[in-house]
Amino acid sequence: MVCVIEGLIAFGTALLTIATMPYFDIITNTFILSSVCFLPSVLQLAFQIRSLSAVIVRPLLSLVFVILGFVCFGVVNSLSHGKDFSDKNLYIGLAAGAIVLSSLNWWENFTSLSKSETIQSIRKQLMHSRNITNICTSITRIVVIAAVVGGYVPLANMKWNDITTTDIEDVKLALSLFAIQVGTSALCHWFGVIACKMHTIRSSFILPMLFTSPVVLVSFLIVFGLNYKAAQDISFAANLTITLADVCNSTLPSLTSSQQMEIIFSGIIQSICNKTAIEWQDQQATSIALLTVAVVSWWMGFILSTAYVWKMKIDRIQRTSQLFVRRMFEAAFINESMLLNTRMQHSCSDAKKEHVTIYLCATMWHETLDEMIKILTSIFRLDRYHQNKKGRKEEFDFQAHIYFDDAFIETIDELTGKKQSQVNEYVEDLVVAMNEVYSVFTAEERSQLLSDPKLKSTAQKIMDSPYGGRLSYTLPHGNSLIVHLKDKQQIRHKKRWSQIMYLYYLLGWKLYRKHAIEMDQQTESKEKITEKLEKERMNTYILALDGDTDFQPSALMLLVDRLRMYPHVGAACGRIHPTGTGPIVWYQKFEYAVGHWLQKTAEHVLGSVLCSPGCFSLFRAAALMDDNVIKTYTRKATEAQHYVQYDQGEDRWLCTLLLQQGWRVEYNAASEAYTNAPEEFKEFYNQRRRWVPSTLANTLDILQNGQSTAKVNPSISRPYILYLIMITASAVLIPAAMTLMIAGSFSFVFGWRGDVSIVISVIPPVLYIIVCYKLKPDTQIFIAAFLSALYAFLMTATICSVIGQMIAEKTFITPSGMFLLSMSTLYLFSGLLHPQEFYLLSYAFIYFIASPSGYLLLTIYSIVNMNIVSWGTRESATPKQRQQQEETTNLHECFNKQCHFFCCDCRIQITDNRKVVILNPHPQPLSECKSLEAARTSEALEAARTCDTPSAYENVSISKHWVNQMKEKSSYVQLQEDIMDDDESCFWVGLISKYLEPIAEDKTQQEKVKKDLQSLRNKVSFFFFLMNALWIVATFFLQVIGTPLSVQIPRVYLNGTVSYKDPLYVEPLGFMFLVTFALLLVIQFFALLYNRIYTLIHILAFVGTQKNRSSLTKYLENSSDEPTPKTLKRFWENLSPKASEQNGTLTYANIYTL
Repeated sequence: MVCVIEGLIAFGTALLTIATMPYFDIITNTFILSSVCFLPSVLQLAFQIRSLSAVIVRPLLSLVFVILGFVCFGVVNSLSHGKDFSDKNLYIGLAAGAIVLSSLNWWENFTSLSKSETIQSIRKQLMHSRNITNICTSITRIVVIAAVVGGYVPLANMKWNDITTTDIEDVKLALSLFAIQVGTSALCHWFGVIACKMHTIRSSFILPMLFTSPVVLVSFLIVFGLNYKAAQDISFAANLTITLADVCNSTLPSLTSSQQMEIIFSGIIQSICNKTAIEWQDQQATSIALLTVAVVSWWMGFILSTAYVWKMKIDRIQRTSQLFVRRMFEAAFINESMLLNTRMQHSCSDAKKEHVTIYLCATMWHETLDEMIKILTSIFRLDRYHQNKKGRKEEFDFQAHIYFDDAFIETIDELTGKKQSQVNEYVEDLVVAMNEVYSVFTAEERSQLLSDPKLKSTAQKIMDSPYGGRLSYTLPHGNSLIVHLKDKQQIRHKKRWSQIMYLYYLLGWKLYRKHAIEMDQQTESKEKITEKLEKERMNTYILALDGDTDFQPSALMLLVDRLRMYPHVGAACGRIHPTGTGPIVWYQKFEYAVGHWLQKTAEHVLGSVLCSPGCFSLFRAAALMDDNVIKTYTRKATEAQHYVQYDQGEDRWLCTLLLQQGWRVEYNAASEAYTNAPEEFKEFYNQRRRWVPSTLANTLDILQNGQSTAKVNPSISRPYILYLIMITASAVLIPAAMTLMIAGSFSFVFGWRGDVSIVISVIPPVLYIIVCYKLKPDTQIFIAAFLSALYAFLMTATICSVIGQMIAEKTFITPSGMFLLSMSTLYLFSGLLHPQEFYLLSYAFIYFIASPSGYLLLTIYSIVNMNIVSWGTRESATPKQRQQQEETTNLHECFNKQCHFFCCDCRIQITDNRKVVILNPHPQPLSECKSLEAARTSEALEAARTCDTPSAYENVSISKHWVNQMKEKSSYVQLQEDIMDDDESCFWVGLISKYLEPIAEDKTQQEKVKKDLQSLRNKVSFFFFLMNALWIVATFFLQVIGTPLSVQIPRVYLNGTVSYKDPLYVEPLGFMFLVTFALLLVIQFFALLYNRIYTLIHILAFVGTQKNRSSLTKYLENSSDEPTPKTLKRFWENLSPKASEQNGTLTYANIYTL
């Protein structure tokens, strides 16, 4: 049926544009297209007439105006009887019929008002088979239009042979007009969609579409008026009186110097003269008036038929399929097509309507006080922003969590001589930072807090927990911040296990458990509960943060937009800015910029981002709870490869799991966050020593399973896999390329032959490889720093040598010259596309001279030391060593309760001093357990049963030592002792027993893992260095052989002339590398352009939906009773010695900026 309708539409459109419109004047043709709103008006009236309300007035008037337009047009034609216009009656009838058929185009949009189940069923089926339907309807349209053209030619007494005798200039003009029509229609459609996404729908979409026809009419009249004025000037010189008819019959001078434009202008004038009532002297005024009424009636009918568009309410970056019903548009009447194709009853997507819950999860270990202040300030900013968003469309709930690794140390009580547990100095710093930030934000909003008894009386809590301890804060605007203090004697430490800890706690305990209880209590049907669970999974997000991340609320909301709007997106990351001072940080700033500008954007546009960094990334709960994601993520490393892939880059591995499950990972350049970067050479090398092998391992994992991943993940296509292969090959061979580039500088500066230069340039890397195998890591880094300084001087000479070579040879078409110019041009244009980051180009010189260190020495250091799996950063300060805590057996028991949770038996024992949770040494086999990611099934609803413990447990006191220590440090924020809920305590016991028990040290296993890691290192390094060696050796022998095997490139001189007699000779491997490198740059640059356009759209849409600053902020700036900005600024500067650092966003202005 759809194909039949599309065939009728194609027949009507072809009949209108090919057969009838050529017989009408250009003014009529401009406005008769507005009458395609005929059937939409009829459908609106038919489906809404039962209501007998004011809503039927618009379609009724629209229908009346369209009919009135045709009546007036027919009357105008009747007045022309006997003046060679008698055949127009037939064409008016054909035009009316063609208009009716063409207006079927938007039946799907306006039948949405129908309550007929049959019609709605057809629309639903069409929605689910849109792609195949579009293919079939397109073929149908082509066939029908071809048939109309084939039948019209003989009926119009035309001959196909006339095409071959057409003047070439006429053919060029026709093709040019056709190209202009196609191009402008496509651009109009694209800009119309963009205007809607940017929330400028009224000013940039509706008004331009409505006034297109009047503007075109005015332009035609201007052309005719210029012609009339020229005729008047001639008649004035001859002392004659001129009429409109004389204008049409006169021969006037050209209005333009362009022959093609003169033909167009002449055609416009002749169309107005020969096919309207201008020449009818006796009834000229009446005919022109009727024609005016006709065109105005059609236009008014179109305006009334599309008046519903003015009431559209759209979301940021609304999906095109939710803005317009049909993906295709009618180029013949683009403005009418766009407005009538806009959804009649626009509604936001289901995900957009659902309430969103966001969990902020930061992991900490050895962060400094300044770094802690950054993350806390960001959380408090979000708390205030959330208050301003209550009651609005984008309202959300959030809860912040900080997971502090290795928070406890053991000490000896000087009075009793017993061991006791207390928190380390970093936790004390966190409490101090919390006091200071809390005091700043509550001082700023003191007047509001004092008037809110609920906030005023809120007490902050401190309690013991099965994993260590917990601090629970209520933020000034009612949101929660929970600090989980981990004791590595009770729970597994390191970042990945902290992530597993909060994933199961937030997604299992908080999200899944409540639905399991509803299922047990049978409060609703099983289907409804499962549906509610699925919706909440889709609309619950986890923001992964590092302990030093600084971000604005807007950055988070921009990421939320991506997940809200696109349900297939499992994670989204933003633009990360490294902060700090010194050459190492300057190098990283430009490196991060280039990585995001080119690599991240290319991954986002071409396929999917491979790594969403753990310092600032938003994950969807449904993606994390999917099969083989969170369950696989809990896997303990048992093989050498696991240690490299799992723990050295946990964020990249998590993204690999998401991609292999079919989820998409996106990059949003508008969302910006700041994190501290290593400032020391050693810390930087150790950080990258983890990242390089992890990146290589996960990329190879994706490539190895590329075929299966592409089947389940639409974002991973075969061309994208080819792109990844090219990128990976370039990354593997970059040390060889860097060595050869250094050899080129030797050859030019010292005049050495190419083969000699290659041999000399290879010596330092080879020696450094030997050093890395034989000496300790600290010594390796020291030597790398020394060589980096030497290479920096050499690279400076290289720049000069490349420029000198181009000047000496009078051409820039040299391998080194092309490389330098292409990179410089690419970085320059990339910087221009990022105006706010353009200053980062000032670090390009440091980046270039440090490239041998970053791409040669660092790569060697990372590959040779990949058997070292320690974290490598923030390890300067080591907490005191703790011994295993002795079990206390002489406690007087007040309560003893057995419970079962997560397939583990546990006993909660309450004594006079504290609560003790004792695990059953013989838990049930893990095979009998139910995994959290099986929450969709009915069996999984039995996995979250809670323990039943008496309320008397709540009255038992807890251990006082570390609690008292926290109370002493927390001066501004008062901490009140509390006890963890028994059900939650039992949950933690089961979770720790199953996934997070501390890993016992097994020297035998450690030795085995050490040997396996060394074996893996040897295999990988052998292959890696062999590939680079083969490349260098092949280049060496090609240099020795000389020109017979070289590729000849014409010499292009600086003045633009090309010489084939004196070509440049490039060895084939170098030429292949240059071509591949250039291809990658072109791909990445065009991906960057595409991404920048849509990033701009997102930014403008976000700004357009934000309100002005709250009245509270304005009040504080002008209130004499509150602390003045100068006072708070001095306080903040005294608090942190680095508070004035611009890129660290610790400035006073940024703290109070929403």
